[in-house]
Amino acid sequence: MDNEEARFLHLIGENKGILYKISKIYEDNPEDRDDLLQEMIVQLWLAFDSFRAESKFSSWMYRVALNTAIVFFKKQKRRPDNQALPYQFERAEEQSAAGEKEEQLAAFYKAVQQLNKVEKALIYLYMEDVSYMEIASNLGISEGNVRVRLNRIKNKLKELIKN
Repeated sequence: MDNEEARFLHLIGENKGILYKISKIYEDNPEDRDDLLQEMIVQLWLAFDSFRAESKFSSWMYRVALNTAIVFFKKQKRRPDNQALPYQFERAEEQSAAGEKEEQLAAFYKAVQQLNKVEKALIYLYMEDVSYMEIASNLGISEGNVRVRLNRIKNKLKELIKN
């Protein structure tokens, strides 16, 4: 293993949570999620030479991974065998607090998957505690636009989860 490959693997290891969260937002099926994770890592490796350290590695990684997820998601939607199944929750009378929290998280991720690609990117960055200024910079929109869109997305998510 050469130094560049070791550096790449180290940086990916430090920031792998980004990849897991993006894949969870864009893919519901565990097999598709694994495929997306693999595709993001391949694309990151192929683009690694273009990383100039002008920004944080995590910011660069996020951009490459998100673009990869969007392309992957579009390909998945075009596949004729990829039919969305209705998602239902069954509530048992006696659920533990952990079970309820897990159910709420599943409902949240299912709702996020119904957002468009820009909304997904915004909510992901918001969940990562990225500043509005940095979100605006990453997505090429104004800070004011970030605030307005996030407010709308939060309301949309509430409605999606209710239904």
